[in-house]
Amino acid sequence: MKTTLPLFAAAAVSLSSVTASEKLPMRDAATHEELSLALRHADQNDPMKEFKKHEGEDPSVVNRPKDLLSESDIISFNGMATLVPKRAILQTPKNLTDRIKLAPGVQIVSWLDFYTANRGWITTVEVSRVQAEGNKPLAEETHEHMSKSTNLIVATYQGGPISVLPLKQPEAAEGDPAKTASATTPTKP
Repeated sequence: MKTTLPLFAAAAVSLSSVTASEKLPMRDAATHEELSLALRHADQNDPMKEFKKHEGEDPSVVNRPKDLLSESDIISFNGMATLVPKRAILQTPKNLTDRIKLAPGVQIVSWLDFYTANRGWITTVEVSRVQAEGNKPLAEETHEHMSKSTNLIVATYQGGPISVLPLKQPEAAEGDPAKTASATTPTKP
């Protein structure tokens, strides 16, 4: 203790001598004229003047979010429930149809919490964004796995549930009736 006290005193003296010899330069505050000039330049170069008015319907009115419950499916079991987007449930076995509804008195939890607690009867299938948009079919192995599974199957994208749109049919040539007939005929899975 006796040896550290003189060291602290020496350090404090050396710091005070450095700051006293190296003074920081003084800055002047901006004057009224400088501020007025900067404001004039900002008014002349206003980027909002370059935007053009949008013609047509107001997108904020047309694209209003819909009711969350009407856009979701509810999975509930054992006192917990979660919301998944419509069309995210790819397969519901008959013995699990009673779990696709909101049971009274359940606690709404996140998908991750619900899936962690119920992964014994829920299977997830990871899909790509292209597959979710309906531009690419699911793999044959996935269809085979789904046909053999007795679990509820939910489509996920990067771990979260996602809607899977129906597969888009390629547009057929207008003059070829054979291609048109095959494009409109539904295929059996």
